[in-house]
Amino acid sequence: MTIERERRGKVEILRLNRPEARNAIDPATSAAIEAALDETDADPSVWCLVITGTGPVFCAGADLRVVAGGGGLEIMTERGGFAGLVERPTKKPIIAAVNGPALAGGFEIVLACDFVVAADTARFGLPEVQRGLLASAGGPLRLAQRVPLAVALELAVLGEPVSAERAHALGLVNRVVPAAAVLDEALVLAERLVANSPAAVRGARELVRGAADLDDAGAWELNRRLMREVGRSPDGIEGATAFIEKRAPVWTDPA
Repeated sequence: MTIERERRGKVEILRLNRPEARNAIDPATSAAIEAALDETDADPSVWCLVITGTGPVFCAGADLRVVAGGGGLEIMTERGGFAGLVERPTKKPIIAAVNGPALAGGFEIVLACDFVVAADTARFGLPEVQRGLLASAGGPLRLAQRVPLAVALELAVLGEPVSAERAHALGLVNRVVPAAAVLDEALVLAERLVANSPAAVRGARELVRGAADLDDAGAWELNRRLMREVGRSPDGIEGATAFIEKRAPVWTDPA
């Protein structure tokens, strides 16, 4: 299987499973990730996902053997694009547990996730320009939104990788931990996340992601809409009630 799936309570783990190919993405892997996201988006018992890799590498990007054979477009899926993920607006938060180098499309997968826990052995980069290719799975687009122009150009145009520590300093990584602890730390983060109201998490995530593409008036309109939706949800009522009654809330709004 090109990916392995494991459930830990409300958390679904997706593990890239092509270590012999540095977990490079081929058409079968993209299709498997897209199918997993279809299932987890529709499953109210899944509140959060973690994506990681088998072996010492997170993901080396597209399988260049497929690209060299003229099958590069077959790696893209209809809904999610590269890896079945980078163009897809998922319903559930995704944590990247980056167990090793994440290069080219592997870095672009990371940039598509909501949170990043990186091994201290991880490196991040877009080396496509060094191979006569364009990083076209969202990497340059997302870097332009998240880091200063000079840094985005350095990563996209020079193609040199950066360490996990520098990626953390740039705000591209949430946590850096020893390689042996990366999945455990990602699961700790996931458990903190699923302790919160799914309705509130959903609203906060949409607001943060949506506001980046809106002007001030549009951002406030989005804020007002989500405030009404979350406040009127069963979780919004339960959270206030539990606080008054001095007890832990019991969330019922499905993720």
